[in-house]
Amino acid sequence: MVYAIVRAGGRQEKVSVGDTIVINRVAGSAGDSVDFTPVLLVDGDTITSEKSDLDKVKVSAEKIEDLRGPKIRILKYKNKTGYKKRQGHRQELTRLKITGIA
Repeated sequence: MVYAIVRAGGRQEKVSVGDTIVINRVAGSAGDSVDFTPVLLVDGDTITSEKSDLDKVKVSAEKIEDLRGPKIRILKYKNKTGYKKRQGHRQELTRLKITGIA
């Protein structure tokens, strides 16, 4: 089984061909291709982690859609002062399908 660890959207993701991942928003429209450089590559029994060898490998993905994460509610409250503040946040995300590791 071939898989790679890629740095995407501020995190590291374990991906193989055909996987679907959700990362922080990537610019572009649906159908565009996105390339990642792997941090680690596992090809059967061999593990590649040297930077010179990893520079030759590209992980390509196709952008499927843009979406938004779940609503997060932020509430600040201070007792006996009448101070309360409510704020919400939804993270902007992108769904990608891994098309190749070469």
